[in-house]
Amino acid sequence: MKKRVLALMLAFMLAIPMLSSCGSKQEELNIYTWEDYVPDSVVEAFEKETGIKVNYTNFQTNEEMLSVLSNAKGGDYDIILASDYIINIAIQEGLVGKLDKSQIPNFENIDPLYQGFFYDEANEYTVPYAPGIPLLVYDPAKVDVEITGYESLWDPSLEDSVALMDTERVVMGMALKILGKSFNTENLEDIQAAGDLLMKLAPNVRVLSNDQTQDYLLSGDVSAAFLFTSQVVLALQGNPNLEVVYPKEGLGFGCDAMFVPVNAPNASNAHKFLNYILQGEVGAEISTQVWYLCANKAAYEYLPADFQDSLIISADSVPEGEFIQNIGTAATELHNEIYTEFKANLD
Repeated sequence: MKKRVLALMLAFMLAIPMLSSCGSKQEELNIYTWEDYVPDSVVEAFEKETGIKVNYTNFQTNEEMLSVLSNAKGGDYDIILASDYIINIAIQEGLVGKLDKSQIPNFENIDPLYQGFFYDEANEYTVPYAPGIPLLVYDPAKVDVEITGYESLWDPSLEDSVALMDTERVVMGMALKILGKSFNTENLEDIQAAGDLLMKLAPNVRVLSNDQTQDYLLSGDVSAAFLFTSQVVLALQGNPNLEVVYPKEGLGFGCDAMFVPVNAPNASNAHKFLNYILQGEVGAEISTQVWYLCANKAAYEYLPADFQDSLIISADSVPEGEFIQNIGTAATELHNEIYTEFKANLD
């Protein structure tokens, strides 16, 4: 009898660690965005401070993100970092949850200059992360033509020597601006005309990529490029002799932002992360690694002077740029059709 009791006690003691383990599952946070867009140092510091494990998943394009989010019915992910126009669509489709600002006391640190944009006019859904303006950059030692705007990229002398970001509406936007049209026109004839013009650019395009596109310019694989703000800065750091052009046809302006999907499995942890990155020192750490304008006014005192000096654009540039916005179904489908054909012509 004593042996039986002893055996039962031993079994119970061995089971205690297993029961404890089952009851203390590690909390998680699932982030979905472009590769390397949230600095590893920030993620690691957040994990250390909170004990929350961060799972980082990448997408290649905004459109891919929206498709995945739609299929998940606004679930699977806790934080998504994407571009303004696609966030607008996600909100309209009911895929984005309203922020609980009581869980984000640092929300007040957001600079009002970067709030109230078309995709979130009441500042209910998003935290601005990376405002910027795409610009043209070229190597004057390798370019014979004078580059003054988007239309310069069509010059025959640039055959097989241009790099572009792989972003449908931005690339199509170049052609629309050359024709004197808005990025957001819904006139199908204008969009088709821009598409016809874009097809003529294909022989000049050697690289279509969102990842480290500036490296092709620095390596000499291309002589001219249309780059995101951060890539422009990194290109100039690698080669100060490169020239930057503010396109004569008009600037675009954009703001990537974070949001919490409506059915996020770990919404509380998402709010903790948003509050964390809105601290002044953390915001400065992010900005000095992603090289975009800083939307966190509490971070301004922590931004190094050399970082601020290196920025190609400033807050004063913001009103000059036109947002790419959501457009109607027919216009969107035509954009998709044209861009797919354009990419096929690059193969």
